[in-house]
Amino acid sequence: MSAFSAPPVLDKGLDRRAFFRLGGAAALTVGTTALLAACSSSSSSSSSSSSSSAGGAVKAGAYGTIALQLSWIKNIEFAGEYFATEKGYYTKAGFKGVTLLAGGGQTGAEEAVLAGQALVGLSSPVITAPSVNQGAALKIIATTYQKNPFCLLSLSEKTPIKTVADLKGKTIGVQTGGNETILKGFLAANDLTNDVTLVTTQYSIAPLEAGKYDAHMSYTTNEPILAKSDGFTPVVLTLADNGLPFVAETYLTTQETIDNKRDLLKAFLKAEIQGWTDAVKSPSQSATYAVEKYGKDQNLAQDEQTSEATAQNALIVTDDVNKNGLFTMTDDLIAENIKSLAAMGTTITAKKLFDMSIINEVYKENPDLITTFTIPTA
Repeated sequence: MSAFSAPPVLDKGLDRRAFFRLGGAAALTVGTTALLAACSSSSSSSSSSSSSSAGGAVKAGAYGTIALQLSWIKNIEFAGEYFATEKGYYTKAGFKGVTLLAGGGQTGAEEAVLAGQALVGLSSPVITAPSVNQGAALKIIATTYQKNPFCLLSLSEKTPIKTVADLKGKTIGVQTGGNETILKGFLAANDLTNDVTLVTTQYSIAPLEAGKYDAHMSYTTNEPILAKSDGFTPVVLTLADNGLPFVAETYLTTQETIDNKRDLLKAFLKAEIQGWTDAVKSPSQSATYAVEKYGKDQNLAQDEQTSEATAQNALIVTDDVNKNGLFTMTDDLIAENIKSLAAMGTTITAKKLFDMSIINEVYKENPDLITTFTIPTA
């Protein structure tokens, strides 16, 4: 069976981290084709999106139809896009439509955007930065998650690991590829490289539950929920809050699109903000959209998708988001990302990787989009 054909949450042999495992390979593929793709320059799937509406109303459908490359299959992670579609935010922003391209295959967001298959893609700095260093003319222009979802999951009934200090002398199960790179960066950032034993594992938490190792490289919105459903008490040590902060579900596009289709990007991000504002406020409706319509073929479970949506909000909403708006990044957060990337072996400058000017302009022109959310505790 294909690694991407099973239900993403209920099947313990498969979960969201498979994307990051493949992400390293996708980034390398992008690196080998980046210059060719940049030169061929069919930079978007939009047919009539170059017009500018300098402060005025945009004609209906003026921006045509564009494609957004998702980072994974259509589950709860893209609830904001579902709301933006269902509530007509994309069409009100001037699009005939926004096509949501499911991820989870061999083609990453970086490659899809460079090849002109999508105008914007959702990814992670961990994947985008190496591609940029290899010549891809890409920039991150916004981020859904302020915190990356990676964590070390342990069990209260086995060997609970509540602090970084608790990791000394422990054994961690980690998946090969991107996850291993991230974990090694986390250990390096905390001076624990020689104090922890790593063993190769897959995505199932069965070995953790059987006591084969002490902690499992996990996603905060997934494995802790599975462990709880299995009757265990999950103990979660987040990477973002313990030495390796970096964002995730980042919006990336080409420099050419930034230069030539700025108004289109601002219209798109405005609709995204509106959609995600609704999604954050309604985890249950987010789950309904995922289960009953957009991810119907994935056999998703309503209660679990609702739990994931609630957990996801803890990654999206922060004090800075309440102050500056969804998708924004402070200078301090950008600096932390650059430092974390260096710990994971990628040296890059903030200017080369990030361009927050577009999202900042969106809020300057639409200050009413800033919403104060209740900050989740977990």
